[in-house]
Amino acid sequence: MENNSNNDKLVLLGMEEMEGFKYVYSTLFIVAFMFIVLLSIMIISVILTEESLHEPMYILICNLTFNGLFGSSSFFPKLIVDLLASSKTVSRINCHIQVLCLMTFIFFEISTFTIMAYDQYLAVSHPLKYVMMMTTEKTVKLIVGAFIFSFTSVLISVLLSSRLPLCGNEIKNIFCDNMSFLILSCVESSKDNLYAVIVTVIFLTVTASIIIYSYLQIFYVCIKLTKSSYKKALHTLVTHLLSFSIFMVGALFIFVRLRLQHSSKLPVFVHILLSVNFVIFPPLLNPLIYGIRTKALRIKLICLLKKI
Repeated sequence: MENNSNNDKLVLLGMEEMEGFKYVYSTLFIVAFMFIVLLSIMIISVILTEESLHEPMYILICNLTFNGLFGSSSFFPKLIVDLLASSKTVSRINCHIQVLCLMTFIFFEISTFTIMAYDQYLAVSHPLKYVMMMTTEKTVKLIVGAFIFSFTSVLISVLLSSRLPLCGNEIKNIFCDNMSFLILSCVESSKDNLYAVIVTVIFLTVTASIIIYSYLQIFYVCIKLTKSSYKKALHTLVTHLLSFSIFMVGALFIFVRLRLQHSSKLPVFVHILLSVNFVIFPPLLNPLIYGIRTKALRIKLICLLKKI
């Protein structure tokens, strides 16, 4: 097959699948993106402006919401413009930039959920020492450290794939993903894939261990609490688990899609459905979940809406 240069255009096959109903899709995506932006800005504004909410839990909610806004902004605007312009191509450099943004969003999202689980573990298991063990300064440091790790890990993977010569230019999706570059590569890409696998496995093992341990300890402590304390702790835990589960379902769809990537018989629209969940539902539902289920935040949001 002919070797493509780094400047060649890549074809997003998913855009062809959506061409027939592009105005319907565009309208749905515009509405979804507007809701994400509106809800996210409200949550972030309230937390940043209200001093009473300058606590670790609300700072983490703010960070989770901001990351969702970042992830959806890396996906929706380009998709909407491409649909309206009937464009199905993207330059390789822009494709790598989108991969960097979306993968950083995923890593940072999981990292934030991990910090939130750890924060709740300290709050429930060590309530008397919590103020000293989980300060606002420590929370910010954990968030910054998580972002640096997420961005650096993904950047290395993107730089490795950007050096690969390609013997094809068709991506079975409506956005760019790093695995497609490995599949389209003209040369052996096992070393690049090995790096991604090692980093991902270590990252998921560490984060999953912290999350599972934290939640198990919280459940264990909840059993011993009084009825009122038990309900309060369980309410917070259910809120976090609900938000985390929504994201993990989207991540599971990505895993299924990657496992089926080599299947030429699988329709392109199936690839699309399996891959877009993670970047649509978590950014859309997280602000709703925390805005409705977190009492202090809900009260401040209602006050903001009344002022408006």
